[in-house]
Amino acid sequence: MIRNPIDIASRVSPELSGLIETIINRLETDEPVTLESVRTFIEDDFPAEFDEAEHLHRFDSVESLVDELDDLIEQFGESAAATDFVYAFASEQLSRVIEEIVSDETRDNPPTLATIREAMENGQVSSMVGDGTLEEDEDDVLMPELDNLISRFGADAPAEDFLRYE
Repeated sequence: MIRNPIDIASRVSPELSGLIETIINRLETDEPVTLESVRTFIEDDFPAEFDEAEHLHRFDSVESLVDELDDLIEQFGESAAATDFVYAFASEQLSRVIEEIVSDETRDNPPTLATIREAMENGQVSSMVGDGTLEEDEDDVLMPELDNLISRFGADAPAEDFLRYE
């Protein structure tokens, strides 16, 4: 399970975060993946492991990502857990659901991802479709997306951390 990120938004570009996550998923190791192991993977295996047409367009300039990674290594050390630098945002639709629940003034505590899941199971999405806040076809993808965030970051992760502001 990926731990909560270290104020990731101010330190890592979305491109580098995505590359780190891809590398973590590709490396077969029981040891925690560190920033140094990500750097080594990029140096040694990146061209061989990634199909150019499929992946390199997502990571426009490998050199600039390596420079960014080197800056992180300088700041946090070679042994920093790479998972701390992977971040995800909720889709626009899931962000609307989260925002709706976060703005509920009757809540005593800030909602977690588990709170969002419970509200969705209890009809929050249907209510928002009825209000016109969500389109009817959007509701089918929200639960799997939320379950993915829960599996990556844990049910107790603050839901507000995943809001997408555009």
